[in-house]
Amino acid sequence: MNLLLPLLQRVFYAAMLLVAVLILNFSMLHLAPGDIADTIAQASGGADAEMMAQIRKDYGLDQPFLVQLGQYIGKVLTLDLGYSFFYNQPVTTLIFEKLPATLLLVITAQVLALVVGVFLGVFSARNPRGIVSYLVTFIALFGYAAPVFWTGILLLIAFSLKIQLFPVAGMVDVAIEGGWFVKALDVARHMVLPVLTLSSIFLALYSRLCRASMMEVLGSDYIRTAKAKGLSERQITYKHALKNSLSPVVTLAGLQFSAVVSGAVLVETVFSWPGLGTLALQSIIARDTPTILGILFFSALVVIVGNLITDFVLRLIDPRVGKSS
Repeated sequence: MNLLLPLLQRVFYAAMLLVAVLILNFSMLHLAPGDIADTIAQASGGADAEMMAQIRKDYGLDQPFLVQLGQYIGKVLTLDLGYSFFYNQPVTTLIFEKLPATLLLVITAQVLALVVGVFLGVFSARNPRGIVSYLVTFIALFGYAAPVFWTGILLLIAFSLKIQLFPVAGMVDVAIEGGWFVKALDVARHMVLPVLTLSSIFLALYSRLCRASMMEVLGSDYIRTAKAKGLSERQITYKHALKNSLSPVVTLAGLQFSAVVSGAVLVETVFSWPGLGTLALQSIIARDTPTILGILFFSALVVIVGNLITDFVLRLIDPRVGKSS
């Protein structure tokens, strides 16, 4: 019960935030120059004023802004995100086709960055003046400073074009034959470079933060007491210090989830990964407004859900979070 009520409050706030994001997205695209009618006319080689007026009427663009906004929110509440004139199918169908690829990339990169970042942070904190600690600092600074698309292009050139260890683009090899295990290995090979690219900058953040947090905790009074009692260094590090050091790392991971999703757009573009990022880029070029709005809605939903999960995990790791809120 102590955990349920605060979480219900956060779900309510998250729903209000999602509605605000819907209104903002719709308003921004409504203010942008051009609309679906212009794109359709351009694709068909031109149209007169009468045809343009008919197209706008068919898509409801002749209605006042507030009417269009109300209709759009009403449709979204029923999971109707509109119809893509460019792909000629419902936006919901399009998104659910591309969403698994993006979630696979984003979640794998986030988990990899967290696990490796925490491991490197703990290891360097135990030996703050060692060569490994300086190496972790160098990798962290390099990973944080390097643009994600630049890192992706370098990895692509090095390990796909020069050494040819991994595929150049895509998620699967259409020519591969075999059972589910063979196909899973093929997907894993395609994932290596995109996941490394996307996780590089977040690995840098998590390793540095975990290192700083661990060093602070290892210098606290209760750690000195544990050492005086004769506990082993392994017990002190992993049983006592690590748990209290994870809270800021988990908090940062939740706050950075939106950056992971946005970074996936660049990574998917570089590696031609068939996810929401590639779909968003193609929709922007085609000025496919319903698809763009649908992708923005789902991106916001994923980020908000990710923050809710982060809050829940924080309460499990550190009970003081629940008591202070």
